[in-house]
Amino acid sequence: MAMAETPVEFASEARFQLDLHVPDAAIQALLPKGFTLNVATQGPAKDCNVRLVFIDRLSINAPDGKPIGKGANTLAYLVSPVKDAAGANVQLVVGGLTADPADAPGPFGNYIAASTHNVTRSLSSGSGPSTETQDWVFVSASGERLEMHIKFERGVGNKGKPADTKFYSAKTPDFYQISRQEQVLDILKNTTTNPPDRVKEFSLKAGGGSYAKLFDGTEKMLSWDNILWINRTVLLP
Repeated sequence: MAMAETPVEFASEARFQLDLHVPDAAIQALLPKGFTLNVATQGPAKDCNVRLVFIDRLSINAPDGKPIGKGANTLAYLVSPVKDAAGANVQLVVGGLTADPADAPGPFGNYIAASTHNVTRSLSSGSGPSTETQDWVFVSASGERLEMHIKFERGVGNKGKPADTKFYSAKTPDFYQISRQEQVLDILKNTTTNPPDRVKEFSLKAGGGSYAKLFDGTEKMLSWDNILWINRTVLLP
């Protein structure tokens, strides 16, 4: 018999996702017992063992429609594609930096409050292609840093079918959320599928503190993905 699921949150967000390959040993050290890496061997996610996702949470609402907390937030988090103990494909949240101190340690128990945070997104359009610039800065008092600058030519995104994804906590692996989501994705650059490269400027500064071993200078960029919008219903099992 199927178990009931309880909605706890509705959110509309804009995101920018970076697919990376970081030292396998650094990720392995964060996996709870029974979890194994599930790294794709082909397709746009080939070789990706961690995703760095910058998130502008435009609206956060409770099931009754009222805002939760401040009703909005910005953060960056790190998730890895894994298999759980039963062999199912799931995502593992291994860390994050959040602008809202009330969001730390967050639902997964491993968000760190950012003592410095700034997000700027701007669009330039005219007779030629539209160009977007994004700057995301999150730095904690303990030294963790997730910072990105990117300028890119906007394209036309693809809307995916609604899907349910389980997000587990690396700190408390018995806990997970179900994210029922749909999104529009625009892949700007990818080292495997090689679409037209529309990234004009890019820099990434990540590491420090507990993230130092993940970002030790050997990390490889694999995909630059602009998620124009994502609508999510967050449920608990």
